[in-house]
Amino acid sequence: MISFNKIFKANSQWLAKKQNSILSAAFIITAANISSSLLGLLRERVLIKLFFNNVSSQQAYEAFQIAFQIPDLLFQLIVLGALSAAFIPLFTELKRKDKKKAFQFTSIVMNLVLLIFAFFSILAFIFARQITLARTGIEFTPEQVNVAVNLTRIMLFAQFFFAISNFLTGILQAYQRFIVPAIAPLIYNLGIILSSLFFAKYLGIYAAGLGVVIGAALHMLIQFPLILKIGYRWQALFDWRFIGVKKLFKMMPPRLMSVGVGELQNLAMGFFATSIGDLSFVIINLARRLMTLPIRFFGVPISQASFPFLSEESAAINRKKFNQLLLQSLNQISFLAMPASVLLLILRVPAVRLVFGTANFPWQTTITTGKIVALIAISITAQAMVQLLIRSFYALKDTKSPFMVSTISVIIYLIINTLGIYVFNWGVFSLGISITVTAFVELLLMLLLLDKKIKCFTFKDFFFPQLKILLASFFMAVFLYLPFKILDEVIFDTTRTIDLIALTISTSTVALLVYLYFSILFDVRELTYFNSLIAKFGKWRPVLEDSQEILLDSSIEEELFK
Repeated sequence: MISFNKIFKANSQWLAKKQNSILSAAFIITAANISSSLLGLLRERVLIKLFFNNVSSQQAYEAFQIAFQIPDLLFQLIVLGALSAAFIPLFTELKRKDKKKAFQFTSIVMNLVLLIFAFFSILAFIFARQITLARTGIEFTPEQVNVAVNLTRIMLFAQFFFAISNFLTGILQAYQRFIVPAIAPLIYNLGIILSSLFFAKYLGIYAAGLGVVIGAALHMLIQFPLILKIGYRWQALFDWRFIGVKKLFKMMPPRLMSVGVGELQNLAMGFFATSIGDLSFVIINLARRLMTLPIRFFGVPISQASFPFLSEESAAINRKKFNQLLLQSLNQISFLAMPASVLLLILRVPAVRLVFGTANFPWQTTITTGKIVALIAISITAQAMVQLLIRSFYALKDTKSPFMVSTISVIIYLIINTLGIYVFNWGVFSLGISITVTAFVELLLMLLLLDKKIKCFTFKDFFFPQLKILLASFFMAVFLYLPFKILDEVIFDTTRTIDLIALTISTSTVALLVYLYFSILFDVRELTYFNSLIAKFGKWRPVLEDSQEILLDSSIEEELFK
């Protein structure tokens, strides 16, 4: 008989295992990222199933989503502002010299950040009603305001747990333990799902708010055993003159400015959506959640993997290798993101139905969400490329250009929505249009500014490969759209879920094969690269073995989409 203790011990050892190789860490992070994204979609489906039964519960669900914004804003600005400003590099540097001082540094920074966070959280708690009224539009009902205020106050506690948890994650990553931090987001989503399922009958939408707090607490608690094993113990230290502390806080302002611009756009989206009404905030959020999948799967991982190498090559006198790596990475992102864009553009309604379409999800809401998905899907490649271009500027030690571009894009976003909603009456479609337009504006401006610095975007090396990928995607779109329409009318009864799944899978498979065929025909070089990459990942067991390579962490890396 197998001993339970042996199984528990083996699993504990696996969770605590150190990942020394770049590939092993990347493998774990990517797998967890995909799992977390899929579980996030399941979370939304469960919430829709529970809270889309009538107009009142639908409005409560929208209030729940609005309530996330202020707690998340404080977390992004204060906690992630400190962590992404260079916590891990500074901690790692101290750890190499003196482990005790590194842990003291962590406690001091954590304590100071938590004090600042607590101060602003108390203000947000007290003035939650005034803040909610100021940032929502005329279609946000008084009942929704009440629900949003209560949920905002509840979820401020969740962000406190997240603040502690993210510092613990930073320590574990510095010690090259990636498995537990990768599992933590899964536990968070499970907390929301289970709390909603068990308590929705008694608490209504507040069950989801409670789930956020429970999930955040579990996100923190799951990391405690490994943190204790590493040797970290919290200390009540507040010495801001301690080595590295001043340096960290001096590095925060540029990061805060960049985050602030992005958060301003999110707040503006909430205001515009609640000015339109008709659950517009729910619709745009669901559409964005679908849209972020390919960006998280393709754009962010390639950008993260490229950043250390770009940073290294940027220091060279001859930046030829920097240019080659940048162009290669951009083309790789395009090769993966364009077909994903085509799939979401054409299969927008089936995608919404299969992911969010519970029995109580209205058909008109499905159609509207699908149209927004189509509008945003056009810009998937642009948004994925921007992730890499931002890091390219950072590698060149230029933080001003991305900030300037982000500021311009937010101004354009505000102008488009002001005109689209209040002048042209585009409604929620204005939000989708503005996201796509600003994504292409960001891409164009960053390409122009970067080319001015390094002169690498030639027709042969960048525009011609992009043109070939675009043509292959066009033929893919044709061979996806026509069979889908024909089979939908002649063979499949898409009112049945099983038929819809069969139709979606079969036509998508054909379309992807067509994309691969034309990629070969047009001699798209990225196909050869990914063939070799797949062959490497086919040998997944050696990938998880330790090696002598050290995974370098970037100070700007963070989860882009929750």
